[in-house]
Amino acid sequence: MNSDLDECPVLLFANRIDIRQVLPHRSEYTLLLNNLENAIALDFHHSHELVFWSDVTLDRIMKANLNGSNVEEVVSTGLESPGGLAIDWIHDKLYWTDSGTSRIEVANLDGTHRKVLLWKSMEKPRAIALHPIEGKIYWTDWGNTPRIEYSNMDGSNRRIIADTHLFWPNGLTIDYAGHRMYWVDAKHHVIERADLDGKNRKAVISLPHPFAITVFEDSLYWTDWHTKSINSANKFTGKNQAVIRSKLHFPMDIHTLHPQRQPAGGRNRCGSNNGGCSHLCLPSNKTYTCTCPTGLDKFLLFARRTDIRRISFDTEDMSDDVIPLADVRNSVALDWDDRDGHIYWTDVTTDSINRALWNGTNLESPAGLAIDWVTHKLYWTDAGTDRIEVSNADGSMRTVLIWENLDRPRDIVVDPIGGFMYWTDWGANPKIERAGMDASSRMVIISSNLTWPNGLAIDYHTERLYWADAGMKTIEYSNFDGSGRQVLINSQLPHPFGLTLHDDKIYWTDWQSKSIQSADKLTGLDDLLLMNICLVLLYSAVRTPCTVNNGGCSHLCLLAPAPKLSSCACPTGINLQVDGKTCTSGKLLSYLLNHSPCCTHTLLMLALNYIYWSDSTLKKISRADVNSTRYEDIISTGLMTTDGLAVDSLGRKIYWTDTGTNRIEAANLDGSMRKVLVWQNLDSPRAIALYHEMGYMYWTDWGEHAKLERSGMDGSERVVLINNNLGWPNGLAIDKAGSQLLWADAHTERIEASDLNGLNRRILVSPVQHPYGLTLLGPHIYWTDWQSRSIQRADKTSGTNIITVRSNLPGLMDIQAVDRERPLGFNKCGRRNGGCSHLCFPRPNGTSCACPTGILLKGDGRSCDDIPETYLLFSNRVSVHRISLDTSDNTDVHIPVPELHNVISLDYDSVDGKLYYTDVSLDVIRRANLDGSGMETVISQGLKTTDGLAVDWVARNMYWTDTGRNTIEVARLDGSSRKVLVNNSLDEPRAIAVFPSKGYLFWTDWGHIAKIERAHLDGSDRKVLINTDLGWPNGLTLDYDTRRIFWVDAHLDRIESSDLNGKLRQILVSPVSHPFALTQVPVSADPLNHFSSLTPLLSLTSSFSHTLLTASSLTRLISFILTSVINLYH
Repeated sequence: MNSDLDECPVLLFANRIDIRQVLPHRSEYTLLLNNLENAIALDFHHSHELVFWSDVTLDRIMKANLNGSNVEEVVSTGLESPGGLAIDWIHDKLYWTDSGTSRIEVANLDGTHRKVLLWKSMEKPRAIALHPIEGKIYWTDWGNTPRIEYSNMDGSNRRIIADTHLFWPNGLTIDYAGHRMYWVDAKHHVIERADLDGKNRKAVISLPHPFAITVFEDSLYWTDWHTKSINSANKFTGKNQAVIRSKLHFPMDIHTLHPQRQPAGGRNRCGSNNGGCSHLCLPSNKTYTCTCPTGLDKFLLFARRTDIRRISFDTEDMSDDVIPLADVRNSVALDWDDRDGHIYWTDVTTDSINRALWNGTNLESPAGLAIDWVTHKLYWTDAGTDRIEVSNADGSMRTVLIWENLDRPRDIVVDPIGGFMYWTDWGANPKIERAGMDASSRMVIISSNLTWPNGLAIDYHTERLYWADAGMKTIEYSNFDGSGRQVLINSQLPHPFGLTLHDDKIYWTDWQSKSIQSADKLTGLDDLLLMNICLVLLYSAVRTPCTVNNGGCSHLCLLAPAPKLSSCACPTGINLQVDGKTCTSGKLLSYLLNHSPCCTHTLLMLALNYIYWSDSTLKKISRADVNSTRYEDIISTGLMTTDGLAVDSLGRKIYWTDTGTNRIEAANLDGSMRKVLVWQNLDSPRAIALYHEMGYMYWTDWGEHAKLERSGMDGSERVVLINNNLGWPNGLAIDKAGSQLLWADAHTERIEASDLNGLNRRILVSPVQHPYGLTLLGPHIYWTDWQSRSIQRADKTSGTNIITVRSNLPGLMDIQAVDRERPLGFNKCGRRNGGCSHLCFPRPNGTSCACPTGILLKGDGRSCDDIPETYLLFSNRVSVHRISLDTSDNTDVHIPVPELHNVISLDYDSVDGKLYYTDVSLDVIRRANLDGSGMETVISQGLKTTDGLAVDWVARNMYWTDTGRNTIEVARLDGSSRKVLVNNSLDEPRAIAVFPSKGYLFWTDWGHIAKIERAHLDGSDRKVLINTDLGWPNGLTLDYDTRRIFWVDAHLDRIESSDLNGKLRQILVSPVSHPFALTQVPVSADPLNHFSSLTPLLSLTSSFSHTLLTASSLTRLISFILTSVINLYH
């Protein structure tokens, strides 16, 4: 915040699409936050330098720093129309009104420990104001009975203080010094005041359509919808009315930003230890109250398709609140694990089972729905695949339990005490079945008079099974074996769906009436409508054979009915040995389903217990272990369309093709030491396969001239094997035992084979509808087919005996086979990494050493430097990249500098090896090492739009232009000794450059009269060099040898140069599409001759295109500079 806020009040107001500040006496008007949807209410926390606002379109409460940085969601669920907001600056609490839910709620400033505070006799609560010094809340309600009320800040001692002559009481503010409150009524067109108890009420001013109001010292300030303005008047008389600011978009809430509006003298009733409270400590008059967040103890969970809610039994109204879960599309079934506080739910839109902590954090997607709370297993039904599956509660060790004779399995419940599971099936022959929790002893217990049996619930006390039938419109129960069947409720229920039991009550949801209802579980009477809203839920330590040493099982221990009590099971793809206890690895197929029609995924499973896959929508390569318990992104930058993926399990490398960048790359399995292997003469590289023992990699290319190629695994000895009669060669596999190459072609609809040199070509299977992925396992080939949505198998030598392995798999993509019993073999680079310092690659005649992308191998043929000799640095707003000029591939390498938001300018200090950059979203200047480490902020205040930055590497200073403040400033490289050099006759200063040996500073200005200027490095002797025939002079660079200036003009679309006095001007390149920044590259990098006459090569970036840089992934380039270890000019 600016230091002058202590002297001058600032009006902070919401303008729907933005939040702005205005100085009331000078009408100075500045933007704080923009690109908002519908900001209505706001407040601030002065000592924490935070602003809070509500958005009634997004139904969110947000916060940010008072300088506009660090925007965060505070409350993102359970809001309908949050029209009022107030901050308790003493106890650090957030209060808000919601006219949609008819509630007043409270939470910590970060949104945690949220509690419904007031709900009774509440219609449309609107404005809210706090008096934390007195421990009071004041609010307006413009429902059918408009009124103004107050209560203690814990919700107690509620009182109506005004309920006559009110219609639309909108704004409300408290005059702390005058012990009064002021409010506006938009219907009566008036501002009124009263004492804090409602007495001595008086009209102050008549107005068109006032909305919000604030007070400071002797003045009132308000927003008006009709005049679209901010106005002021004397708070005592209503006179001296003035327009502070007019022609606003849609002025909403308003506050005076000043320490007097949040006096620091109030006592914190909760003290330094939160009043000894475990959760919420709320002030109450002169004392405080400990209270709990809504729904912390007893609660009912229910799914409402797009959200999951909780009805608290802690409050009299049994109010509901939304569990803050992201991306709930269509939740149907849910369950709760009391041991670790996880909610589990199924989503039939995303075809997933998800879990999260009850507060919405740690969201996961294991494969799930019923919880075995004794052994901590997750059971679920899948009506799409007609299966019942089980896994550990974290989704690991998943296995299929039942897959035969299932039609459309729906709900499932488990009885860990008896060892049984029960499920409903509403297929062609609706039924309710049960089996042991290990799938043993399966039997149908109910098969007549059923239509759509939905929800199931177990009453462990009476040993009964309850179910809801949406077709029969009933709720029924029976004994666990199906005997003793009785109809509990037969009152033509519209569409009962979910079911649960708690104490002596049964609760159910109804899809048609969108409600939750309850009744007595024994009689069915006392039917009660709880609320209008679709599934429900609520919950003894039990000792089982699985409790001790996992029942002796190596993997899964599943409960079973007596006398067996338990049995061991293995995850899918692993076999149970004859001892009935131990699981061993075997052979398996792994395939990937893509549920997005816009992108391509590739999957590979290897023997090192990791699955690797690419996602071309997220532009990432990721991996997880086979139990899905460890997940990480290994490549997350510089990818476009990663269509092919292959893992060298022996050499511990991952290889991939990218049809977007037309490159083949490799890296270590963790993504480190990334290297471009092939980049020339590639059109659309697709599938890739490796033969480590031979040192070869093979790939298909289905560009304009489709072909199948081979090279060494280091990219050497490249040769085209096949380039005729190919269309869309997709899948590729190597049969090492049969010494043959196999590929699938979706255009010719064939699977073909040849020897490893591309000779002896033959058709193996034809026709094939649309083959995509291809793999081998034992004597068979397996492939995925997009058209038939199936996995097919055939003999690998003859192509005969074709069978369908799996069908009905929409979104089917790649497939890989894994034989864990097959030994890995000999690693050619295994001994001391082949003697290489960085990368070792197999090749046909041995191995070769290599360096990461952009770095040349040293003369010893084995070692590498850490960075290139000469390279370009550039930013693309949210990241910084490097392009080596030592190698010919021109590949950009991401530099992992953290927390980048909008980087505009950058420069490099060769002495300390530091990168300096400006971020105009955060309004900071920062520096970092060239590996991205050691990031620190050197200038953090008093910046608005720092468009240009230059480092004086000799005097150890940095210079910058600020377009927002129209200044040029200088400071030491650590940010100290800051000084304004130029602050007059600047319109929009942009690029800046220094010439230390001459003592010059140059800059461009593309304001109303564009110009290029020069001054001494102390700001003296300022001179305009060029002010004619300029449009938008953007980038600026200097040639220290020829002593010339170079600049780009984004309006005239050209590159020009002149001498250091602005003379001898010449156009170098025209046209250039919207150039932004430029630097120069000397032809020679000989440090002994760097003052000789050199011809520079110019490199530039453009908002829309770029020259010299050929890496096609570079987009929205903003700035880049030349840097060198030799550092010719620094």
